[in-house]
Amino acid sequence: MISSRSALLLGGAVLPALAVLAMPAAHAQDAAATNDAGVEDAGDAIVVTGSRIARPELEVANPVVAITAGQIEQTGRTNITDILLRNPALSASTGNSLAGGADAGFGGTGLNLLNLRNLGEDRTLVLVNGKRHVSGLANSAAVDINTIPQDLIEQVDVLTGGASAIYGADGVSGVVNFVLKRDFEGLSVRGQSGISSKGDAANRYFSALAGKNFSDGRGNIALAYEYNKQDRLGSAKRKFSGDPAHYREILQNQDDLPLADGSDDPSVPDRIVYGNLTWPDSAIDGAVDLDLDGIPDYTGSGLVYDRGQQIIGTSRAVGGSNTPLAGYFGDLLPETSRHVANLLASYEFSPALRFYAEGKYAETQAYSVGQPAYDFFTFLAPDNAFLNDRFGAGAAPEGALISRDHLDFGLRGEDATRKTKRIVLGFDGDLGSNLKYDISYVYGQTKVRTKQTANLIADRYYAALDAVRDPATGQIVCRSSLSYDGVIDPNNFGGPASTFTPGANSGCRPLNVLGVNQFDQATLDWVLADDVSHARISQEVVSGSISGNLDSLFTFPGGGSFGFAVGGEYRQEKSRNTPSDLLLNGELRDWAQMAVSSGKFDVKEAFVEFNAPLLSDMPYAELLSVSGALRLSDYSTVGSTTTWKIDGIYAPIPDVRFRGSYSQAVRAPNIGELFRPQSGTFQFVTDPCDVSRLNNGTQYRAANCAALLSGLGLSADQIANFSPSTDAQNTTSRRGLTGGNPNLSEETAKSWTAGVVLQPSFIPGLTLTFDWYNIKIKDAVNTTTPTELAELCVDQPTIDNVFCSNIFREQGTGLVLGDGNDPARRNGFIISPQNVAALSTSGADFGIRYVLRTDNVGSFVFNLNGGYLDTMTEVPSIGADLDDDKLEQYNPRWRGSADVTWNLDNLSLNYAFIYQSKTRRYTTEQLAGDPDMAEKKYIWYKELAQHDVRVAYSVDDNFEFYAGVNNLTDQKPDIGMLSYPISGLGRFFYAGFKVNTDKLF
Repeated sequence: MISSRSALLLGGAVLPALAVLAMPAAHAQDAAATNDAGVEDAGDAIVVTGSRIARPELEVANPVVAITAGQIEQTGRTNITDILLRNPALSASTGNSLAGGADAGFGGTGLNLLNLRNLGEDRTLVLVNGKRHVSGLANSAAVDINTIPQDLIEQVDVLTGGASAIYGADGVSGVVNFVLKRDFEGLSVRGQSGISSKGDAANRYFSALAGKNFSDGRGNIALAYEYNKQDRLGSAKRKFSGDPAHYREILQNQDDLPLADGSDDPSVPDRIVYGNLTWPDSAIDGAVDLDLDGIPDYTGSGLVYDRGQQIIGTSRAVGGSNTPLAGYFGDLLPETSRHVANLLASYEFSPALRFYAEGKYAETQAYSVGQPAYDFFTFLAPDNAFLNDRFGAGAAPEGALISRDHLDFGLRGEDATRKTKRIVLGFDGDLGSNLKYDISYVYGQTKVRTKQTANLIADRYYAALDAVRDPATGQIVCRSSLSYDGVIDPNNFGGPASTFTPGANSGCRPLNVLGVNQFDQATLDWVLADDVSHARISQEVVSGSISGNLDSLFTFPGGGSFGFAVGGEYRQEKSRNTPSDLLLNGELRDWAQMAVSSGKFDVKEAFVEFNAPLLSDMPYAELLSVSGALRLSDYSTVGSTTTWKIDGIYAPIPDVRFRGSYSQAVRAPNIGELFRPQSGTFQFVTDPCDVSRLNNGTQYRAANCAALLSGLGLSADQIANFSPSTDAQNTTSRRGLTGGNPNLSEETAKSWTAGVVLQPSFIPGLTLTFDWYNIKIKDAVNTTTPTELAELCVDQPTIDNVFCSNIFREQGTGLVLGDGNDPARRNGFIISPQNVAALSTSGADFGIRYVLRTDNVGSFVFNLNGGYLDTMTEVPSIGADLDDDKLEQYNPRWRGSADVTWNLDNLSLNYAFIYQSKTRRYTTEQLAGDPDMAEKKYIWYKELAQHDVRVAYSVDDNFEFYAGVNNLTDQKPDIGMLSYPISGLGRFFYAGFKVNTDKLF
């Protein structure tokens, strides 16, 4: 339903413009469109991405990279984000390989999000047919690309520069616009199936699109359905990630440990490659410390404990009785399935009135497992019955400590179901006098059900762990079933029971964690929970615009028309995330207490755009045009903002076009950044003040760490030897708080682009493009991780900064607080977004397209899209040093894709090459402090060099078979990585068919 406020805005901003601008004018100008051969054909002007004014694509100054439907299909992939990752500007996006296992965050399993220029998903504006799309993630504006049907896509346009002035906030890094097929007539059916060379990770795909024109072509209705299923791929299924002999990491060289002052031997690499890695002092059957000295004595099975080789300065060991790292990190790919149905309709009552509608329903399901639950130095009472049965009465007179990876409990996982519906209703038409209008209403809603599996219920788990013998029967029972003094297991939990009532009929079943599978399923069912949370995101947009030209008043030399567009928009966004009762009450052992997160905002906007082709079709001025746009916004959260752009094109001859733009864009904070309440979290903190890391930051780190630790009461000797990483207890996740910040303001980006388009007439079919971009964002909203928070605290000129005030250390030890096994210890950190960052990136996009047609050997189509990164910097806080991120992970110097297609009669052969240059394994700050960090070949992550081939054969004009291989050479991720620089899937084979008819019936 359109709210009264929406209707008021529409009437107030748009309808007066209709009255004022409805004036006589001459005929609309003809325009040029480019066909596959790169030869210009005459045709009507069209509205292209980056402008509301109808004009040819080459007359838009902002660089647009288009990925066509044919190019999408030729990849053989059924995940559109994985396809878009080939585009240099989108290579940091979250595809399938980052949407599961250890890489997916809470609620993120199966989500596919676009990240333009590696400036963040929330700074990338995603549109469908030039209109906004509802988010797929609570508290965020990020769109889940899984909801967009692949075979309905006509093309995907990627735009940098000036996007916010045309489309609104969030596009500070640019816009990705999915242009869907319109007025489709006929029937198109496609089916495909694929499997990896290892016989797993199967993928099935089916789509059908049917459309029909009626009323002599004035009306059209089309229905599209798409189904895709991807099987789960666990990390244990690949040698590089699941075999202890093959899984390797680059870790602290034990023959070159840092001295007390942080120095080491510069002729010996600080880090070398290790295999057969394990988690120190923790085992699958339990690592039991009977004398409470912090060192395991026996395994839970009763064998003498072998600690292996402890790798000092890390949370790793080599060999021993410890739990192997290989296969520990969950999935390489999540299991996903998606159903997407679309209905598109339009009817032209007259040239002045055409009704159009889009309706979509998408249901996606994703499941993935991560690492198991674990105990780290959990206390077992001296009279624990299982402890005494295993080691004998009196073996642990003061109790024992156990560290254990609970693989036999079942891996913790996440099952997410997302249901998205979207409706677009609108009217457009020709008002005469070269004026057109468009009025539309968009409603979108996403409902998310997220189930966390195999979670330990804290009070039940510790009650079951505290097992004793019933003196009356001699049976092993829970202590809380015999007596209860108001707390459950005071040495661990120390709080009252909240999910059960202690006593003989409590249902508590004693749990034996000494050994493997020493319990029955009923016991697990009592201590574990499948925890369900819900979220709902909604969006409403009412917009209207008028576009046209002023030919009735004047034309520019050469006949060019002054084009314009003017309009208004009202948008409302809502988000609500409701954790389960267990999370709300803080009753899960491995999840901190959460709170309901809810918020909304609205924005009223007015915009204007113009295009002035000052000269055209003249000697030395095939085209000289200037364009501009202005958008005024009024947010209910941050108040008024202004967005604008100015750009121009100069084509001295038809073969050469120079183009450039300069713009200001804004992004208002999203709902989560503003309104998320402070909730608990568990996250890892790598301490920058560890002596092994003093040289891995700025020049301020060592002195700041000394000042910080001295203020906590540490002596000079303790500071010189401060190394939390040598104690395995200090390498577990820490408890902290995270939440929004209602005092945030908008962030502002200044962008400019400059480029050239070459279409040499003496080489028909060739198009070359080159564009330089530069984006600078000030007052950027930055939410740090706890490790970044600790680093930012000591890497500033002084420790008097906002970061140090939000990380808490223990007096006397200097350790970061927040021990996950001790709720009584206060939180170790508070993280929340701040307007403190300055971001900057620059580089070049370039493309080549060449079509060669021959009489005897068919046609050849060559495409290349490349990117060069010149700068990628961040100033994380006001007054901080510049952080150079160029050449670090996801920021390579060079990246791109090239493909060539050969068509001969009914045969088509395609070869594609995807490339990304090597990136640094370590930050520039780390390498500056430790030039001998590792051997030269291990300083870098290896380059991506992927080869894909596809062959297709058309039986006739309506039927085609095709087959292909992706990652032909079976390239694997680099050492210690699961999905970088390439997915862990490996070589993948697929085959499919396609049926097309021009008429439905």
